[in-house]
Amino acid sequence: MTAAGDLNRRLTLQAPVETDDGEGGVVRAYADVCTLWAQVTPLGGRTDVVAGSLGAAIRYRISIRARDDVTTRHIFQDGVRSYRIIAERLSVDRRFLEIDAEERED
Repeated sequence: MTAAGDLNRRLTLQAPVETDDGEGGVVRAYADVCTLWAQVTPLGGRTDVVAGSLGAAIRYRISIRARDDVTTRHIFQDGVRSYRIIAERLSVDRRFLEIDAEERED
């Protein structure tokens, strides 16, 4: 179980922002929503091939204080690291949001 003192990393929550590219498509970027305290726990990794490029996908569990505005469209930024949100759920005591996330390394 997560305790408030376990939230020892500062992560930036970012939301997608899409702008028109002028040719009928969109360009997706991410804008900062807020900075918050989190606990980041590595769960494991696997080799992965995306677009013909060999790399690794590393899974993490990220715990933050419960909030209702985090979705799988958001990402977390930690310096140069980017964590893509795969799934989220409330902890048993409903005080924390437990997030399954993935970081890709090429």
